[in-house]
Amino acid sequence: MRGIKTIITPSACALGALALLAGSAWAQSGSQVTLSGIADAAVRHVKNEGRGGVSSLVSGGNSTSRIIIRGSEDLGGGLSAGFHLEHGILLDSGTQASGTMFWDRRATVSLVSKQFGELRAGRDFVPSYSNWSRYDPFSYVGVAGANIFVSATPQGPLRAAFGSGANSTVRSSNALQWLLPAGLGGIEGGLMLAAGEGGTAANGQHKLAGARVGYANKSFNIAAAYTRSENNLTGSDALDDWALGGSYNFGPLRASLAWRQFKLGAAKQTQTLLGAWVPLGPGQLKLSWNRVDLQGRVGNTAIDRNDADQLGLGYVYDLSKRSALYATVARVANKGGASYAVPGGASGMAGGGDSTGVELGMRHNF
Repeated sequence: MRGIKTIITPSACALGALALLAGSAWAQSGSQVTLSGIADAAVRHVKNEGRGGVSSLVSGGNSTSRIIIRGSEDLGGGLSAGFHLEHGILLDSGTQASGTMFWDRRATVSLVSKQFGELRAGRDFVPSYSNWSRYDPFSYVGVAGANIFVSATPQGPLRAAFGSGANSTVRSSNALQWLLPAGLGGIEGGLMLAAGEGGTAANGQHKLAGARVGYANKSFNIAAAYTRSENNLTGSDALDDWALGGSYNFGPLRASLAWRQFKLGAAKQTQTLLGAWVPLGPGQLKLSWNRVDLQGRVGNTAIDRNDADQLGLGYVYDLSKRSALYATVARVANKGGASYAVPGGASGMAGGGDSTGVELGMRHNF
């Protein structure tokens, strides 16, 4: 294991020490425990129309900063058991990313069969997010990430379904999954179920069912996913989350096209994403166009014409296999009453305003 030079919380240090000790003990029995992660920080400047500019140091502009502890054991006969614990950290402040969960990014235990697939239990990504984020050149983070429009702030289906509580557009707690085994000629996918456990949306507890299926080879992939979330706010209805996408490697560039729609009652939020990855020198050029279109009504409130477009351009310069420098610029153009903004700017931008952001950062995988 490589030494960690990143500043982390005392709790994470203690858990890291336990992982090192456990790894030494488990290695004697044929099991493996590894400690890894990502340290990512960037200088960011965001300017929101009518609100001026804000400069800041942020964590995770290219990839979310995190600490990962993983373990696996070969049980023989094509079976293995394992666990995956992932803790989000904020390098700019030295604190944990979530104020309510320590293993906020992932906390799962698995039983894997080479023949029948993987049974996984715990907190993990929902199928629709897994299918949407893989087609985003900016990996759902930073000033150009496709996450900007997945927000419960504006009036729409997401706000109606989740209020200000933790949502299930990215991850679900209390989940049970079955994932298809490898070796099916490129076919991939899985199922996810999660119990609401009698909780509420305010507590981030949602009843969930989802599925994903796709096909991938060396140059082409295509996939579809669906996730359904229910809670006390959706009532007798549910939030439907569809995600479709595909990508193709043309040689000089890899291009992607994806579509995602959230629907609750008469309210719909539809997103379209075009992306491209272009090898350039010792790194990679990234481009994206992301559009959000709101339609219908929430109660008596019409949400039509509150749309926006996002353009992103970035370059990642690889210093080695584990370290990189990066630069990203993005612009969000709002229409009607929409006020989507690049993260890190001043609040209170009027509807229809524009938001621009630029960031320069570094990333190290350990």
